[in-house]
Amino acid sequence: MELSERIARLIRPTLDDMGYDLVRVMVTGNRRPTLQVMAEPAGGAPMTVDHCADISRAVSALLDVEDPITGAYTLEVSSPGLDRPLTRAADFDRFAGFEAKLETQRPIDGQRRFRGVLRGRATDGRVRLEIPSGDELAIAFGDILKARLVLNDDLLAAAREARPSGPATDSTARDNTDS
Repeated sequence: MELSERIARLIRPTLDDMGYDLVRVMVTGNRRPTLQVMAEPAGGAPMTVDHCADISRAVSALLDVEDPITGAYTLEVSSPGLDRPLTRAADFDRFAGFEAKLETQRPIDGQRRFRGVLRGRATDGRVRLEIPSGDELAIAFGDILKARLVLNDDLLAAAREARPSGPATDSTARDNTDS
């Protein structure tokens, strides 16, 4: 089992209990590896710096006990961001209607990289992608090597609509009624 997968299995139950969905675990580098943990609140709320700090403390404690990485490493906790990777089958339904880039493990009609609008999953679980020609591809989830949303005006507009606004939701807002 790959190190990233072992770490994901180790930390997922704790993140679930804390109310977060684990999006991705990635280990990069050799001399002093970097462990990237990407997560988001399970309810779809925006990720905050405080969320990242909470996750970092919990993951650090788990890794100190289990010690899956030999030697020193750097832990990075982040949100998936707008042009997020699509790592779970449900992501392709959640982000249906948005443009994405996909790379497959093996060629489909001589091609491994695709760009188009996600159309969710078919009843057989295959990911549906409408490519610029208007044709629709159905790709087995297990055949997808990498996938991510494309940062464009539609995605930015959806993010603006979903973001809470105004001083009532701003944790830095102060009550200035006594001024």
